[in-house]
Amino acid sequence: MPGGRLTHEDRGQIAIWLAEGLGYAEIARRLGRPTSTISREVARNAGPGGYAAEGAQRAAGRRARRRRPIQAVEQPSDDGFVERFATLLAGTGLPRMPARVFACLITADSESLTSAGLVRRLQVSPASVSKAIAYLEAMDLVRREQDPRGRRERYIIDDDVWLRAWRTDTGAHAEVADATRQGIEIFGADTLAGARLSRMGGFFSQLSEQMNGGLAEGIARDALTVLAALVHAGRPLTVDELAKALDWPRRRAADALDTVERRPAIADPLALRRGETGTYTITTRQDRLSPAQREALLKFQEPR
Repeated sequence: MPGGRLTHEDRGQIAIWLAEGLGYAEIARRLGRPTSTISREVARNAGPGGYAAEGAQRAAGRRARRRRPIQAVEQPSDDGFVERFATLLAGTGLPRMPARVFACLITADSESLTSAGLVRRLQVSPASVSKAIAYLEAMDLVRREQDPRGRRERYIIDDDVWLRAWRTDTGAHAEVADATRQGIEIFGADTLAGARLSRMGGFFSQLSEQMNGGLAEGIARDALTVLAALVHAGRPLTVDELAKALDWPRRRAADALDTVERRPAIADPLALRRGETGTYTITTRQDRLSPAQREALLKFQEPR
């Protein structure tokens, strides 16, 4: 039943759906469970060969037999896995102690843990746990709430923590891409610094777009249409001129230009440029050609 312990049948379905490539959220929806229940179940019981329902059921039985009534929710499920998992998290850049605390919380057989529970499981000082929690809170990976049964605080990993982390990374990537465009204007597109910034901006723009799931078809089509219009015109155009030529409302033309400015990878290998007078034009991306290649191509424009 939803909210109760996972049954043998539940674990069999989890194994089947994982093999089919379903994510934790979809499996949780189908079983009527919190996503955190599925993620902890797999984290506790996945071995070298993946998640196995029979092994998970046997492990659950062993935990149930040795569980003590009061401290059961804060007993370690697999200290070896927690430490290995923490080491992997530390390899991604997370400091060691926050990585251990996070691994402990995500594998706990309860919705939350107290500071005392973390101290007992990890065998560290309360101060170490406090500093680690503060670090994880700053990253929006953990939140705390008051224990209704007493004065202690409990630490929780919400079901949507990965979505928040995803959005945070996506926003950071977009900001980096925007900063590179500002740098190109300062240093100049023809300089070595400008070329490096352009390559960097293209990478982070593509990464941000992919993490956002790409553009809606209509928005992408409008962006490509304004690019084609500027190439065809062969001269700078204002938003009003573009809207009139395309027979669009002004807002639609402005939104399409804004899309290209925010996601320059759409125009690759071309680049949208905005002039001081509010006009827009199309140029080639400077980083697609080296200085030597551009110089060699200029020779073909000279009279023979």
